Amino acid sequence: MANNEIRLLVLDVDGVLTNGTILIDDDGRQSRCFHIQDGLGVTLWRSVGRQVAILTSKRSGAVEARARMLGIDFIEQGAEDKLPGLDRLVSRAGVSLDETAYTGDDLLDVAVMRRVGYPIAVANAVEEVKEIAAYVTSRNGGEGAVREVIEHLLKRDGQWWAALKAIGADR
Repeated sequence: MANNEIRLLVLDVDGVLTNGTILIDDDGRQSRCFHIQDGLGVTLWRSVGRQVAILTSKRSGAVEARARMLGIDFIEQGAEDKLPGLDRLVSRAGVSLDETAYTGDDLLDVAVMRRVGYPIAVANAVEEVKEIAAYVTSRNGGEGAVREVIEHLLKRDGQWWAALKAIGADR
């Protein structure tokens, strides 16, 4: 696999940005829990001009709200077949598939992971996902795995210190 610079990081939600738990209250409302370190990771990623997208098979207002908080403009929700969503995200971001990384955890992510330049699995991903990943995190989804992914990619591309400097954390 070529060592192309990754310009777009596409993230699954349940099991990657969250631990996969969906809380449902007595009125049927769903909620999800996001890790704060992942949010700072997205800030680091964006600080050096990289783009982030969300691609999920579910639909959730919580996902839209979290994306807004993090400045993520590219979101595709609600399709079990994620490939058309991936194509739309890559087109909107103006990047190639080779310049795209995807982080997933479960079987619905396999087709997307096979198409991108840099497939990534979280530590608690199913074996089929881990087998095709170029990188597997040491952290589980929802427990800072996205932050780990971003640190890995920025260090791999020689941009870690530039990102720290951009947010004032290089002192």
